[in-house]
Amino acid sequence: MRTVYNFNAGPAMLPPPVLEQVQSELRDYQGRGMSIMEMSHRSKEYEAINAQAEATFKRLLGVGDGYRVIFIQGGASTQFAMIPMNFLAPGATADYLMTGAWADKAYEEAAALGKANIAASSKANGYRRVPRSDEIRLSPDSAYVHVTSNETIQGIQWRAFPDVGERPLVADMSSDILSRPFDAGKFALIYAGAQKNLGPSGVTAVLIRESWLAKANKNVPTMLRYVTHVKNNSLYNTPPSFGVYVLGLVLQWIQKAGGLKAMGERNSSKAKTVYDAIDHSGGFYRGHAEPQSRSQMNVTFRLPSEAQEKQFVTESQAAGMVGLAGHRSVGGVRASLYNAVGPEMCQALASFMGDFAKQNG
Repeated sequence: MRTVYNFNAGPAMLPPPVLEQVQSELRDYQGRGMSIMEMSHRSKEYEAINAQAEATFKRLLGVGDGYRVIFIQGGASTQFAMIPMNFLAPGATADYLMTGAWADKAYEEAAALGKANIAASSKANGYRRVPRSDEIRLSPDSAYVHVTSNETIQGIQWRAFPDVGERPLVADMSSDILSRPFDAGKFALIYAGAQKNLGPSGVTAVLIRESWLAKANKNVPTMLRYVTHVKNNSLYNTPPSFGVYVLGLVLQWIQKAGGLKAMGERNSSKAKTVYDAIDHSGGFYRGHAEPQSRSQMNVTFRLPSEAQEKQFVTESQAAGMVGLAGHRSVGGVRASLYNAVGPEMCQALASFMGDFAKQNG
């Protein structure tokens, strides 16, 4: 078997111990003589998997009985529409803080369904930083305030979340969920596609405050109502059962590793290794994000020319490192350092970067 260093932005690397457990249970889950993929989602075995995943997710985030977690399909892209459909009433305004490509998509969907206000934006400087607090202009009675906690394409991240007062705070955390400690109790709703930090593609995790859920619009198609999935414990229809099973194992892996505090320390150290390689290259590498907004999950940078960027990606692949090409919309280089990416992989990348700069600078 050939093992590579996987820096893909998503679907992304999964923890090796999780993959090994999946492999061992793939054909015979707990002596049942069949795979979890073949089992009814109404079976007691799957219901236990689903319930444990919700409980572990809440435990890692430090939230209690006032919150529910659902596991549904459609990715973050469906959440862009579900949130305003459920919580943006006619005549009300939702505030959006614009930080990059994914914030743009969330805003555009809300604007197509109701009144959406750009409360702050860093687009004018190429989305190289998150908005400063003095740049944020919230509506007096926001239906909610939406943030994208981490932008995978631009490589910027909120280090501290904005103070929105009593307004409901909503976050797309698809690319940095469970990567560091934060106060989840400040949020009315958090959503995340699983394929970066939580598990395989096909699952979306949503954490929702029950008191806010009670205010949701009831005149929404059944499958697009949050209350449908909460009341049915994510089992209203056939769920992505295999994906939820793997997600549950990833949650257990995070818990065993020391929870969000340990993940945060590990990820901070990993990111520093790669950013140091950029900062100590004598200008050969140019980071996209301003230092105070640098993402710990997605390190984005440029080289002196596009030709050298292509050469960098080609040679890195030959060296066993995959997924380093920047997003097709912006080019450049991107190293995604999600939870499962090991420190040794970041060290290897930094070493490669140093050697490449010496040979081509």
